[in-house]
Amino acid sequence: MRFNLPKIYPITDTALSSLSHAEQVKRLIKGGATLIQLREKNNSVRSFCGDASEAIRIARLAGASVIINDRVDVALALGADGVHLGQIDMPVAAARRLLGNDAIIGFSTHNIQQVRAALDLPIDYLAFGPIFPTQSKHNPDPVAGLEALSLIKSSTGDLPVIAIGGIDESNVVDVLSAGADSAAIISAIVAEPAQIAKNVRDFLTLTATQQR
Repeated sequence: MRFNLPKIYPITDTALSSLSHAEQVKRLIKGGATLIQLREKNNSVRSFCGDASEAIRIARLAGASVIINDRVDVALALGADGVHLGQIDMPVAAARRLLGNDAIIGFSTHNIQQVRAALDLPIDYLAFGPIFPTQSKHNPDPVAGLEALSLIKSSTGDLPVIAIGGIDESNVVDVLSAGADSAAIISAIVAEPAQIAKNVRDFLTLTATQQR
């Protein structure tokens, strides 16, 4: 489906922030975020569902969209706007059948071979990274770098590419200049609860003049 892809794509994470997903979403929206992914790797599905349901309610009131990381079942049950899948998650085609054509489906890739394979999948955007070293994953894939980002962007046609991994205020402009349509950011936005809204505003200001 066609959707409005902002230059900044924040991802919530309760392992990195002391706040619930719902509270993180509230602060992200206050800063100007319009597309947010909920990433939960530690809490139970029951706990996550309650938190995510409230996060989606808050986002809907503000006109923002919510993507669920990994869990197609949670996205379907809660009526989220879509799901983001990794290389070992539910097959994209199966997720599309369950969620329908109106859902946003993103897919993670980490090298050129995975990117090429992803081009045949029914996805709405492709995530590529890590672009830089990252603290958000315990066992991250090898760092891809800006040159690889530019290379894969030249091969994806109209499919939007979202860069991820180690992106912060010092390098986000370089990421977009290398060809990324958007930058997915976790730690640099949500790690300090009191600064979440300000961090979003700062990133939006930094990227305001970047052309796609």
